Amino acid sequence: MSATAMSKLVHSSSFILARQAAFVNRNGLLKTFALSFSTSAIPLSDIKSRRQKWRQPVASAVEIGGVKIAREDVVKDDPTNNVPDSIFTKLGMQLHMRDQHPLGIIKNAIYDYFDTNYDNKFEKFDNLCPLVSTKANFDDVLVPADHVSRSYNDTYYIDSQTVLRCHTSAHQAELLRNGHTHFLVTGDVYRRDSIDATHYPVFHQMEGVRVFSPADWEASGLDPTTYAAEDLKKCLEGLAKHLFGSVEMRWIDTYFPFTNPSFELEIYFQDEWLEVLGCGVTEQEILKRSGKTDNVAWAFGLGLERLAMVLFGIPDIRLFWSSDERFTSQFSKGQLGIKFKPFSKYPPCYKDISFWINESFTENNLCELVRGIAGDLAEEVKLIDNFTNKKGMTSHCYRIAYRSMERSLTDEEINELQWKVRDQIQSKLKVDVR
Repeated sequence: MSATAMSKLVHSSSFILARQAAFVNRNGLLKTFALSFSTSAIPLSDIKSRRQKWRQPVASAVEIGGVKIAREDVVKDDPTNNVPDSIFTKLGMQLHMRDQHPLGIIKNAIYDYFDTNYDNKFEKFDNLCPLVSTKANFDDVLVPADHVSRSYNDTYYIDSQTVLRCHTSAHQAELLRNGHTHFLVTGDVYRRDSIDATHYPVFHQMEGVRVFSPADWEASGLDPTTYAAEDLKKCLEGLAKHLFGSVEMRWIDTYFPFTNPSFELEIYFQDEWLEVLGCGVTEQEILKRSGKTDNVAWAFGLGLERLAMVLFGIPDIRLFWSSDERFTSQFSKGQLGIKFKPFSKYPPCYKDISFWINESFTENNLCELVRGIAGDLAEEVKLIDNFTNKKGMTSHCYRIAYRSMERSLTDEEINELQWKVRDQIQSKLKVDVR
């Protein structure tokens, strides 16, 4: 995979800190959730063409600490709600909890590193609820009020005050307030995004946080910020070596609203520089709000899919969600870096669509619409042409690539999907198809 392609996997490596908002029990423990499905019998008359017509059943409810949350509580009739059924069905799947899945293998490898090098000091949280408040997702981690991530174009809103977490560290402030000082948080996160081989609206991130007290840095002769930054770099260089072996590394100064100073770690791997993670010394305001006025801390965030695509050689992010045994059987618990052997040789089918856009049009809305119709059969949505005429009207032409990872698609099937896309683009996005 080229450096350019990997650099586009923005959502997997972005380092934004957030926290869990709701569903805390009486003892302050963060509750977990499971998934239940409701399906009905398929009439015999519908069995014909079942393969072409099949759609994944929609979950009836998620269960959080024994309390069921109905689909209507997440995909609901609210003017600010933009969560589709295709996203709701991902709740509770928790790929990172599966020891024989590439994401679970990498998670456990990172756990092993911290357990070995820090004498089991780091607590692990990997089954926390993804429903959070907007305050927790943005305000508590100092995301500016005008930041693009707050928009309905980028984030899945359940209502005006509740979202599906869009940051891997969706629980930092809560955990700090509850007295935790060394912890790793892993989970599924959600963002409205483009459609291609490295982007998916549900992905998995991990955050690590370590808090220091004055006794830790006073003997070193360093100021607290420098001490924390040096400890952070030493920790993460060791983690990169643990995952990738003896590789060349470099640190890049960058900016995040919640850390200062902030860094990105890059490694030279397979003849290219690869961004691995973002990190930094936690802003004092975050610690102050959590009641830790005399402390300093560091934090890092990384994307599990990004690492897995490189370490296992997995070319398409959709594969992580596959239940095909030709994929799942290739990986074993504790076996890091086994190279994936491609099994899908099915050709893509390309369909173009052109339309005059309006002021409210966004590419994320288009991709969300296509995903809602085609699901994971949509491999890529790419802008291939645009122009503005003398009247000031702008036309976009998009090429949609349809491809199944598991079977050949029929012309009838693809045409039906494309006609649905065409109809809904006009009715929902209010554009004029050319």
